[in-house]
Amino acid sequence: MISWGTILYGAGLTLVLVAVVLRFVANARSATVLAGALGAALSAIAWNAILHHTGGDFFVDAPVVVFPVSWQDTGTGVFALAGVSLALGLGPERGSPTGTSTRLALLAAATAFAVDIYLY
Repeated sequence: MISWGTILYGAGLTLVLVAVVLRFVANARSATVLAGALGAALSAIAWNAILHHTGGDFFVDAPVVVFPVSWQDTGTGVFALAGVSLALGLGPERGSPTGTSTRLALLAAATAFAVDIYLY
């Protein structure tokens, strides 16, 4: 079972790295960076809190050294995509074209997914 320390550590890493990627790769505005990073971090907390509460055991990594993904990692990516999409679509990107907010949400979710796979 995943511990609260690990959940919060992973959320902190997700917050920082999603902010860096949105700011320096996507060249997003400050409000978008903040909303995207918070959306991704809170989504990671939500998914992992569900696993913690239910005792879910989705932590079996795929036997591929370069891409050791698990169902837990996948859930983080899915939750991040949903959370960031809502945060951006209802927040700072509500007036932007759908393609722009979708691209930013996908970039944030992919970053959260990679953080979960490789960093915690």
